Amino acid sequence: MKSDRSPSQPSLQRPELLAPAGNWDCAKAAVENGADAIYFGLDRFNARMRAQNFTEADLPQLMTFLHRRGVKGYVTVNTLIFPKELAEAQQYLRTIIAAGVDAAIVQDIGICRLIRHLSPDFPIHASTQMTITSAAGVEFAKSLGCQLVVLARECSLKEINKIQQQIAQQETSLPLEVFVHGALCVAYSGQCLTSEALGGRSANRGECAQACRMPYDLIADGEVVNLKERKYLLSPQDLAGLDVLPDLVKSGVTCLKIEGRLKAPEYVANVTRVYRQALDSVMTELERPNPLTPLPTREGGRGQSDQEHYNLEMAFSRGLYTGWFGGINNQELVHARFGKKRGVYLGEVTRIHNEQVTVKLEAPVKPGDGIVFDCGHPEAKEEGGRVYGVVSKGKESVLTFGRNDLNLRRVHIGDRIWKTNDPELDKQLRQSFAGENPQFQRPIDMEIYGEVGQPLIAIARDRLGNIVQVESAISLVEAHTKPLDTERLQEQFGRLGNTPFCLGTLTNHVSGAIILPVSELNRMRREIVTQLDELRSQPKRWQLRSDVSFQNLLPSSPTLREAKATCPSLIVLVRNLKQLQAALQAGIQTLYCEFEDPRAYREAVQMGRQQQQKNKADNSSLLTDNSALLTPNSPLPTIWVAPPRITKPGENWILRQVRACEADGYLIRNYDQLQFFAADHCIGDFSLNVVNPLTADYFQQHFGLERLTASYDLNITQLQDLLTSCPPQWFEVTIHQHIPMFHMEHCVFCAFLSMGTDYTNCGRPCEKQEVKLKDRVGSEHVLKADVGCRNTVFNGTAQTGAEYVQRLIELGLRHFRIEFVNETPEQVSKTIHFYTQLLQGEITGSQLWQELKLQNQLGVTRGPMGVSALRS
Repeated sequence: MKSDRSPSQPSLQRPELLAPAGNWDCAKAAVENGADAIYFGLDRFNARMRAQNFTEADLPQLMTFLHRRGVKGYVTVNTLIFPKELAEAQQYLRTIIAAGVDAAIVQDIGICRLIRHLSPDFPIHASTQMTITSAAGVEFAKSLGCQLVVLARECSLKEINKIQQQIAQQETSLPLEVFVHGALCVAYSGQCLTSEALGGRSANRGECAQACRMPYDLIADGEVVNLKERKYLLSPQDLAGLDVLPDLVKSGVTCLKIEGRLKAPEYVANVTRVYRQALDSVMTELERPNPLTPLPTREGGRGQSDQEHYNLEMAFSRGLYTGWFGGINNQELVHARFGKKRGVYLGEVTRIHNEQVTVKLEAPVKPGDGIVFDCGHPEAKEEGGRVYGVVSKGKESVLTFGRNDLNLRRVHIGDRIWKTNDPELDKQLRQSFAGENPQFQRPIDMEIYGEVGQPLIAIARDRLGNIVQVESAISLVEAHTKPLDTERLQEQFGRLGNTPFCLGTLTNHVSGAIILPVSELNRMRREIVTQLDELRSQPKRWQLRSDVSFQNLLPSSPTLREAKATCPSLIVLVRNLKQLQAALQAGIQTLYCEFEDPRAYREAVQMGRQQQQKNKADNSSLLTDNSALLTPNSPLPTIWVAPPRITKPGENWILRQVRACEADGYLIRNYDQLQFFAADHCIGDFSLNVVNPLTADYFQQHFGLERLTASYDLNITQLQDLLTSCPPQWFEVTIHQHIPMFHMEHCVFCAFLSMGTDYTNCGRPCEKQEVKLKDRVGSEHVLKADVGCRNTVFNGTAQTGAEYVQRLIELGLRHFRIEFVNETPEQVSKTIHFYTQLLQGEITGSQLWQELKLQNQLGVTRGPMGVSALRS
């Protein structure tokens, strides 16, 4: 397979095609099918810990293999790194940099700082786990020293173009990378706490349990909604950006990324080949001098051929869709009928007779193909097997199977049939990366010079900028017959079989009719290949400072004296005005509001101001159950409000609406808000993913936040490590909450309680109905929408860290947060009362946990703060 790339016009950049590699076979499959780069994890600190992964010892051999083939290699370091892991991470990064890896894909802000400290020039790619959705996010990544940003998968083409426009205007441009194919997480990457909440397995640590692929019942106002066979309410179809490739190229994105480090090498070969050929075709079309005729389209894009579509569905498919590239369409993204691989749809069963199944075929099937019968219950064991025979009868086909292969009593008329395996296709794909000889060749361009009496000179360069010059050992003589014309030169220098190269352009600068023995031309050609191979295999020499350490970046030694002089304070986050009223009446002095409609913040702030006036008029009102937590100069109640978790291009109106309430301060959730509220009192929320002192110090030094909320990924041991490595007064810790599990662009309200596609035509069921999602074990999780129509699924069971509070107080922590979702004012009052007693030392954490557990309507577990297995 040869790359048919012609040199690009300067105005149109050819995006890099980036393929996944979970092991050696996948790396070879990617290279031999045209990937420009691969990304892979090592045995630690990567977001696919279930993949086979490479080891640090593999790096020199792997990078040599890749570079000889003109392919780049990026290592994923895309997890959060805990305090006690920094020394190990530092050594790991030194190994990666020294091995000549082309870049690291990074999530943790502290690790970005550490890389830049160790090496001034080693490239950092900001992972999609950093949840970058805007120009402000790109600017943040650039300030960290990142060279490229992987945008969140939720960005539409329109939003990508807007980000490109804004970063160009602000002179903060960085290359942008987008996912173009593969599985779609329903939640924003870096913001999913579901596996953490339900099993102590953190997606931010590469341990995602894929709860989004499970069935759920939809409960609206206490009643189960009959959605028939639609149960997989949080399982998106797989992303396939093939139809919008021309638009992606025109948007100026630098890199197109294929998802799938857990997939087989056949998947990597298949998908890489489809996108390589499609991208080359698109570039050829777009680079024509006057491309008057548009590309053939399907739904406005380039359109997939039937063969491309078939290959992608056979690779792996839960259904293929353009994801969010075309904007939001909540009726299309999640079909909800299954959450696992299906393949190519063959048709429905029309008859079952004499061990034979009749079907009206919608796609080809042949003996040997694997199929499965879908009766609408994908969670149950399904019948399936290999087709033994196919006989066409008019418009229908009769399928037969091996004796005892199927239990046809479990197959029904009307069942859907899916082709799940095509052995013939798999064989072709395996052959594409079998053997030692290169099968995918990349072009080299040659210039040939010479005249009679002088040596022939060949200058060859690859598209990576490597250049070699080879001279003949024999002088040229005048040719009487068959001179070395361009055609003969192309024939001789183009014989590049079994090498990584193919001949691109050849420019003939030879003077006169000259000749050289074929054996000498062959020697020159072999020498060109040898020298280019030698040049390419040289490892990248990044700067690596031996005299520095992560310890240089640590904040100054914390002192407990200042912290111990103050009493512990209880902070309460409420999600409606009735809860706020209950918290004010309980004497809480610091209140956070997170409402679905930011317009309600004005009233919340007014309620806080009224409480202040009341307190001023009557100091006796301070003598509440909470009075022991107040110092003589305690501030009167302060109201802080929370903007939504995500901010996209064009959504600053929401931030202006939030600020219009003139609250006492703001809870900061993302990079846009760091900019927008820079002049205000601000506290960093959990979504900033602060898990180590390098990250905490960066936010403190650069943004002047009053406090930071410790990440919900920390268990008690890791939290203690964070508090002892930083001034403890920098932090607050949430000790009671319904963990926000999924935070997603997908709107469940719109998708399943309306016929609408988005907020313009859904009728706003989120404003009219109380909705929960019931999982397989019977837990009911609360669903809420925010002003941007993004949904959050909150764990139906509240979690408490009450048993660790005393230990945290001893470490100097003074700010403890509790959060409510849908609790009644009475429940709010009672819960505040218990936590007030806890902070005053009147009850123990164990007593509080027992008290709250007995209130079944609250349902409280100890939660992940106490989970230490595998993670301490």
